[in-house]
Amino acid sequence: MKKLIALSLLLAAFTSCSSSDTYEDIATPPPTGTPNPDPTVAFSYSKNAKAIIDANCISCHQNGRSASFRPLTTYAEVKAAVQNAGLLNRIQLQNDQQGIMPQGGRMSQANIDVIVKWNTDGLLEN
Repeated sequence: MKKLIALSLLLAAFTSCSSSDTYEDIATPPPTGTPNPDPTVAFSYSKNAKAIIDANCISCHQNGRSASFRPLTTYAEVKAAVQNAGLLNRIQLQNDQQGIMPQGGRMSQANIDVIVKWNTDGLLEN
């Protein structure tokens, strides 16, 4: 009985050490784009969105890759994908939904928020 109590206390201690509430919080990497600390300043492709696109999309969306029909290697290509190809909808799908991008699994919500804010701010280049 003492072993069971000790084991229970040990287990409780290990589970309470995490500052995260969900597995997704643990598994989700921090944003790869540069967040803008001042919400009154507009996000731009080169300063905020490009690093996220490069880290999450380029592996498939470039010449010679499986999604080369929709390259996302330049500002103009990414802007066109947001405006005409549903990029925002695709990146906001959940992991169990058909059409999610990237195909390997949903990127972090922080990264998605940067892309959405970039769109809201007018899809600025620099």
